[in-house]
Amino acid sequence: MGAAEPLRSVLWVKRQRCAVSLDPARALLRWWRSPGPGASAPGADACCVPISEIITVEETDTHGKRYSSGTWQKMEKPFAFTASRPKHLLVFINPFGGKGQGKRIYERKVAPLFTLASITTEIIVTEHANQAKETLYEINTDRYDGIVCVGGDGMFSEVLHGLIGRTQRDAGVDQNQPRAALVPSPLRIGIIPAGSTDCVCFSTVGTNDVETSALHIIVGDSLSMDVSSVHHNGALLRYSVSLLGYGFYGDIIKDSEKKRWMGLVRYDFSGLKTFLSHHCYEGTVSFLPARHTVGSPRDRKPCRAGCFVCRQSQQQLEEEQKKSLYGLENTEEVEEWKVVCGKFLAINATNMSCACPRTPRGLSPAAHLGDGSSDLILIRKCSRFNFLRFLVRHTNQCDQFDFAFVEVYRVKKFQFLSKHMEDEDSDLKERGKARFGPVCSDSPPCCCPVSNSSWNCDGEVLSSSNIEVRVHCQLVRLFARGIEEDAKESDG
Repeated sequence: MGAAEPLRSVLWVKRQRCAVSLDPARALLRWWRSPGPGASAPGADACCVPISEIITVEETDTHGKRYSSGTWQKMEKPFAFTASRPKHLLVFINPFGGKGQGKRIYERKVAPLFTLASITTEIIVTEHANQAKETLYEINTDRYDGIVCVGGDGMFSEVLHGLIGRTQRDAGVDQNQPRAALVPSPLRIGIIPAGSTDCVCFSTVGTNDVETSALHIIVGDSLSMDVSSVHHNGALLRYSVSLLGYGFYGDIIKDSEKKRWMGLVRYDFSGLKTFLSHHCYEGTVSFLPARHTVGSPRDRKPCRAGCFVCRQSQQQLEEEQKKSLYGLENTEEVEEWKVVCGKFLAINATNMSCACPRTPRGLSPAAHLGDGSSDLILIRKCSRFNFLRFLVRHTNQCDQFDFAFVEVYRVKKFQFLSKHMEDEDSDLKERGKARFGPVCSDSPPCCCPVSNSSWNCDGEVLSSSNIEVRVHCQLVRLFARGIEEDAKESDG
């Protein structure tokens, strides 16, 4: 049977007569100027758009008058060009985040697009911290096709924790168990950027443009993303999707929390103060390398839409899990954990590039969104000048890992044991000894000053320094498609 023939007709685009061709085989709608009554062949001025990206259809005449009846209006679902499109959404708006423009941004830029696409919404303007998380634990989520958060990374984190927590509760999974296999949520999360950095949106879409994010929600795009669980002594502390930072980034966020009265400038102030302080911290990092992944942190292959690395890595990880499930092989026991001891200016773990307008390539440019791993970056003690060189490279095209004092590993699990907190967390230490053998803390004490930093978990300060981290492959889905590669990138 031959390929379906394109269907041709005539329509008016901006009061110009155009011929239109619907190509079923390629799912494309193509149009071109056609001055005459006949539908001529497409010329150089022909335009086309995938049917899946048409927002809505409306019948008007050449003078812009709208008809109250028409074939398209008799369709049962005039907005459903693809089955994956949302029809009813729950929207959380943070009116305080960023510059306090969340409500205004939604009403002026997003709501009209949702109306155009025949998407209905229920809107909750949050009044206090964790309201979105609490709401998701209480309501019937089956009524919605997705959850939208209008705000910054903090608002997204609230929705993330509420959605994951609710899903685990309904599935009977104990989140406090570090080895628990978490259940993915069937609902997607949409992000309307209205924060100060919008790191998650920038790293998954490639821009913090509001209309672009709204259109990804409307057309029903879907992007699976890894989530890291962070535990301490058998209790869940938080989930992380972007940055877990100890030392430099932990000190910045802890200091900035005391200066909220300064507004957004507090981050710059605390950053400069922390850089000048130049504190280093002694501890032990133990990690399980992610051997299932097909990429590496320094291969200069960034995560893009339809990412091959994420797809292949997920398949490899599923094969490992099947073997472990059927008792053929316990991968955690077979694979060798690595141990690194020393004094560190910073310890960073990124599940994504952590790109934002200030650092367009991010903290780890080749980190992948859905490969089941995290890039663990260790910055050992060095001079203030060398550390500045390292930081500056985040703003240019140079390899920020190309320093003798910087190490980077792709991992699926890791633990950190602060030298200062060893006695307090004896349970974690004993389990570490049982798994890895003697660690460097058993050696005679060095001259490093006894001090302790805090973990920055996606912008929130964690209560403990000693943590266990595990990456859960593609645990949540966003209304996004990944960063689309442009011509310049593909040529380079």
